[in-house]
Amino acid sequence: MEAETDDALFEDPDFAADDSALFAEHTTPLSRLVGSVTWLRPQHICKHPRLFPDKLTDAYPKQGILGDCWLLCACTMLLKSRHLLEKVMPPGPSVWGERGYCGEFQFRFWRNGRWVEVRVDDRLPCVNNTLCFSRCHSPAAFWVSLLEKAYAKLHGSYESLWAGQVCEAVVDLSGGVAERWSLKRTADTLAGKILFPKLSEAMRKRSYISCCVHSAPAATPELGEFHALSVMEWTDVKTSDGEEVQLLRIWNPWGRMSWGGAWTKSGTGWSSLDPSCSMELLGRTKEGEFWVDEKEFLQEFDELTVGYPVSEDGHLQSIYTGSFLKHSLQIGGRWVRGRSAGGCRNNSSYSSNPKFWLRVEEGGEVLLSLLQCGPWSVQRSCTPQPPGGGSTQQHPQYQAIALHLWRVDKKRFNLMRTLNSTPCASSRTHAYEREVVMNTQLTAGFYLLVPSTFLQGAEGKFLLRVHSACPTKLSEVKVSVQQDCVGGEWESVSVCGRWAAGSTAGGGRNFSSHGQNPRVPLTVTYEPGGTNIIVTLRQHSPENNLHAIGFHIYTVPDGEVDMVISSAVCPVVSCVPHSHSQEVSVQCRLPPADYTILPSTYEPEHSAEYTLTIARRIHRKVMSSQERLGQVVQEISHVSVMGL
Repeated sequence: MEAETDDALFEDPDFAADDSALFAEHTTPLSRLVGSVTWLRPQHICKHPRLFPDKLTDAYPKQGILGDCWLLCACTMLLKSRHLLEKVMPPGPSVWGERGYCGEFQFRFWRNGRWVEVRVDDRLPCVNNTLCFSRCHSPAAFWVSLLEKAYAKLHGSYESLWAGQVCEAVVDLSGGVAERWSLKRTADTLAGKILFPKLSEAMRKRSYISCCVHSAPAATPELGEFHALSVMEWTDVKTSDGEEVQLLRIWNPWGRMSWGGAWTKSGTGWSSLDPSCSMELLGRTKEGEFWVDEKEFLQEFDELTVGYPVSEDGHLQSIYTGSFLKHSLQIGGRWVRGRSAGGCRNNSSYSSNPKFWLRVEEGGEVLLSLLQCGPWSVQRSCTPQPPGGGSTQQHPQYQAIALHLWRVDKKRFNLMRTLNSTPCASSRTHAYEREVVMNTQLTAGFYLLVPSTFLQGAEGKFLLRVHSACPTKLSEVKVSVQQDCVGGEWESVSVCGRWAAGSTAGGGRNFSSHGQNPRVPLTVTYEPGGTNIIVTLRQHSPENNLHAIGFHIYTVPDGEVDMVISSAVCPVVSCVPHSHSQEVSVQCRLPPADYTILPSTYEPEHSAEYTLTIARRIHRKVMSSQERLGQVVQEISHVSVMGL
């Protein structure tokens, strides 16, 4: 409820001041706020509210009890760039105490290739008349709290901001591109030693840089897991012995230092520097900031996010060369199951993925990115994803995606020969990220771009972006290239899943809950005669506690999955009766069509993990590739223990 109401002030009908704006799934610590939140306008929180304070340092965010440190780190980027701040917060609205003030504020966020406007009222969630979420260091400044509310509206609720990626917020607030670098993957290698020089001193100052921890640092266990911080300064100094040391000034969204080590205010590291140098660097340290050296940084932090600077005219500046990428193009597309969702290069269907021509008019630096598009205002999963390189666990929001690039002679182009060759550039492995990026130098000529998901049949929309220092042209490949058929080969895909009591353990067809079982899509495109499909289901249960397992394969017309499964329509293939075996398998002949496989235990409410393997006969050779799945997204969410 709201403590005081002025009927003349704007009240947002689409983001009401009640629990619907606070909670998504009640799965985070925010659920403890039920019934204790009041909604107050800034003039009821302090005497003289304003958007921004006089001092820049007082404008920096301070995290409340919402786990959105990832968003607040990106907000510091706006304080470094006035034109970006005015892009996100268009100047002009009348504020408190001014004539024309109406309680409405407008924001703009970059989404799916364009800037979208979000308007909110200024009723803010409070506990005991105090803001309970993010605020400025100055208690009278409210730009952070209002921006946070608008971003929460964009996502559906405040709780939906619990856990996220700094790189996503950087893109949403700038329309630019951000790269993520793993520090742990390279810290003990030669490549790790040249990580820092990738950024020149000028680019260190212009770029937005954030760092995060995935587990509690030894220097400060209080930080806990999955916490994001910002790199405010990155400088080279010399010790009294002439040794060069790189020091980084780090800002903690909690608003307090929360760090130990040799470079704290009373640390031993400062004694190795000239006293005047030590005094100067310590004098730059503001509330919530601390210094670390390169060795400690590599040891304690897990990941670095670097946002490309954006000029006032909207051009990105390369973080590698400092060149302005003045030419920008973008084009949308989608993966459609059965037509253009060919999966990774391990699959023979890879060539069915969307394809694009990239023409480079002159040689130069080219930045390519593949962004998954989606209705992100829909309620998101609020649970941080566990670490695990090479994991094939599906992310609740994203497909695992990648982008590959081949240089081609357009007049003598052979699709299969090209795709079986080594790409001239690619975005690492397929990864469960909203956007994957590659930066490369290209010579003049034609290139083939292929965006793909790791799993065959995975659907989704995407946006392909090209930023370059040289003129380029981007267009879709509309003419398909015919391929020779080769019979007698098979390809296999394995899907790991789980029957969970209370949600996905629906039991056999005798039970009304049968449709709750996991569903695995199957598209058959080739029927040479004889067996063309082999389905194998294996349960991962102890031999002394095996469940009766089986599966059914249904023919699924578009949009009628639930109707078919819930009706009396019989499956086209069944592995029955359910067997108390570790593994069951069926060989069959299926005509080309879309199908759905429902693996199940015989009795409902039996929890177990399983692997479903589908072998399909194919009519052409599998690509010469052994791709592996990349790392699952690690969402950053940590909140100060003192804040809870």
